[in-house]
Amino acid sequence: MPQRRRGKVEFENERGELVRYLEHENGGGFVSPQAHVPADAVVARGAFVEAGAVMAPGSRLGVGSWLDSGAVLGVGAEVRGSVHVGPGVRVGDGARIGSRVKIGANAVIAAGVRIPDDERIDDGARVDQESFTTAA
Repeated sequence: MPQRRRGKVEFENERGELVRYLEHENGGGFVSPQAHVPADAVVARGAFVEAGAVMAPGSRLGVGSWLDSGAVLGVGAEVRGSVHVGPGVRVGDGARIGSRVKIGANAVIAAGVRIPDDERIDDGARVDQESFTTAA
């Protein structure tokens, strides 16, 4: 059962390890102390950033989204709500990920790419500008 104290969430994972998240000052989401998230990045309520994940300056993680271990969001990248960014994923600068998208492990999303809502990106996929129609 998760234990929540003001600004902190702790629980035991499936391996019996204590997992701790701290509330991010910009958005109210939760960030592992072993993640790198600058003060100007936004981690919205209900979002989680796992250990080893990195958010670059100006990046945004939407409500209920999950940035898995080792994933990286580039400068100004935006991930909308209810998205799972899998382990080891790289999202390029200025990329925009729509709501309810699932990105498989170790996928690479190129800078500036726009992924529409409800898409599924396979493990290890390489997504470039030609993969999706660019949204205005």
